[in-house]
Amino acid sequence: MPSPLPAPVLALLADQDSVVARSQVLDDLTVPPWQLRRWLARGVLVPVHPGVYVAHTGPLTWQQRAWAAVLHARPAALHGVSALRAAEGPGRRGHDDDGPVHVAVARDRPVRGLRTAGGVVVHRVARFDDDAVQWNRQPPRQRYEEASVEVALRCATRTDGLAVLAAGVQARRTVAAKLADALQARRRVRDRAFWVGVLRDVADGASSVLEQAYVERVERAHGLPAAERQQRGTLRCGVVYRDNAYEGLLVELDGRLHHDTTRQRDADMERDLDSLVEGRATVRLSYGQVLDRACVTAQRIGTLLSQRGWEGTVTPCGPGCAAARAAA
Repeated sequence: MPSPLPAPVLALLADQDSVVARSQVLDDLTVPPWQLRRWLARGVLVPVHPGVYVAHTGPLTWQQRAWAAVLHARPAALHGVSALRAAEGPGRRGHDDDGPVHVAVARDRPVRGLRTAGGVVVHRVARFDDDAVQWNRQPPRQRYEEASVEVALRCATRTDGLAVLAAGVQARRTVAAKLADALQARRRVRDRAFWVGVLRDVADGASSVLEQAYVERVERAHGLPAAERQQRGTLRCGVVYRDNAYEGLLVELDGRLHHDTTRQRDADMERDLDSLVEGRATVRLSYGQVLDRACVTAQRIGTLLSQRGWEGTVTPCGPGCAAARAAA
């Protein structure tokens, strides 16, 4: 049976995953109100939110829910986790497709113009121009870098936030420099210096933020001996510089946000094997071990140093220090 909808409406529905807004039908396509009411009465169009309809009676896909949310709050764009879900497609790790759809609107938009809708979370954002939003996407959404930074800054821990940024870099959807630009464009950022430093390190192939955190949070805070920094050495594989060199133990800090290539990983293992032949074991630490689990990491490094002749004792960094509990 041919559709009772005219060609312009069908074309718009095809572009928007079978979802359309009342204002598009009446204002953009100049359909008479009585005609729209007839389509609704006959079930040709079915309400999703106030003023937003879908052209079927079955369950909505996530993409249709996303379109409905954007059209409900238009002008709007998918925000944060929803923007990342749209960019990465179904199966995004940690995303609940049955959860609410997040949309961004301009911060200066009048509250009166926004009606609540079930399953839609509206965020007012300062950056709502072409630099932050991809209006040509279907549906419109925050740029990948903008959404990644948004989600990372809302994470409970720095390590969780780094994991969000790492995911985009690993998947080659973005690069550290673009993430840094999105971060710098924000007026208010908690721990700005940390995030700027991390992204600068990643772009430069360095680990200065992680190195500083290791010295302050792991080593000094827990009474570990001071390592020799950037110790130069000559191994069979060539000249190397060790991040933290102790007697019989090397502590390397891995501040990379992306997976190593096979060649990089092979080179690291070759260095570690050469060092072990010389009598020094290598420990590699990540952001999570230094930032989120510094106390436990300090206790473990202390144990390794004690096994190699260190006569000192790991000291608690404060009340409730996990290093003290681990030693008990």
